Amino acid sequence: SAELCLLPALAALLPPLPGPGGPGPAEVGLGALPGELRAAVRALVGDLDSLFTALGLREESFAVGALSRVVAAELASYAPARNRRRTATNKASVIFVDRTLDLAGAVGHHGDNLAEKILSVLPKLPGHKTDVMVNMVELTALKTTDETCSITAPGCLAQPNDPAAKALWESFMNLKQKEAVMEARRHLVEAASRENLPIKMSMGRVTPEQLSSYIQLFRNNLKALENHCGLLQLVLATVQTLKHPQTSKWDNFLAFERLLLQTIGESEMPSVLKQLLPMIKSYSERTKDDYSCEDFFVLLIYIYSVVGEIKCGKELDTAEEEVKKALVKAICDEPEPSPLLQKIT
Repeated sequence: SAELCLLPALAALLPPLPGPGGPGPAEVGLGALPGELRAAVRALVGDLDSLFTALGLREESFAVGALSRVVAAELASYAPARNRRRTATNKASVIFVDRTLDLAGAVGHHGDNLAEKILSVLPKLPGHKTDVMVNMVELTALKTTDETCSITAPGCLAQPNDPAAKALWESFMNLKQKEAVMEARRHLVEAASRENLPIKMSMGRVTPEQLSSYIQLFRNNLKALENHCGLLQLVLATVQTLKHPQTSKWDNFLAFERLLLQTIGESEMPSVLKQLLPMIKSYSERTKDDYSCEDFFVLLIYIYSVVGEIKCGKELDTAEEEVKKALVKAICDEPEPSPLLQKIT
């Protein structure tokens, strides 16, 4: 089955749970988990209980997947949660779903969404899981030619006190990238017009350079900067994402995934792996547009997750062995393996 063929590829990423004879998913309880994971589950249950307490909820829990059943069972038996459920007035259904049941969803590059690209390519804001750092140096008089220069006083995406920025972020999430970028330009032009800045509106395709030139108009006007700081941070996030080298790779991933979905019905798994083989290159052979070792793990997980039933046999074994050899060589040739590669190896 597809699951059996996938297991060797994912053994390092998803190790089996410890225990005599390997307990089946239905038998797994909190005690069967490794200590670090047990502590994480207990912390999650405590956080969920705090959230539900603040919302005054009396929840009914449902679980899909082995780990989700553990979390739901732990929440059900958690003493503070039992006390809360006796007094809470608002009812809610909570569904826990194991993300490993949808690996394609976790590793896929979905559609044409600017918000997802911004969240994926810009560095994380320290101390935050979902927000990112926006480099604000374009709005200052600071000059640096050092691309590795650390970000001073970063901006971010959360702008709750700026209605225009909130509306623009909604556009980033709900519109296609081309339309979202046009919305960024429109908001910027309207803000500049309100501040009587000498803006020249241009039609046609929006480029990162054009947005940067509009942003420059605000740089020497402190009042305009203050009035539209939230909006400017979101537009800067857009510019930095569109210029980021990872964005073109994102588009390559998306194109490959779409091609795979179109051809997988006609092609057998061995032929798909043979197509992939020439793309696996060692560090010394790679250009900035080529896939890294980590990228190939993502692609392989996506492929094995979407193909459905796989015919196991000699041809598949040979193709998988060639891919494994190429990946091992590429990993061994890495001058500085990433933390993820180090963990896997």
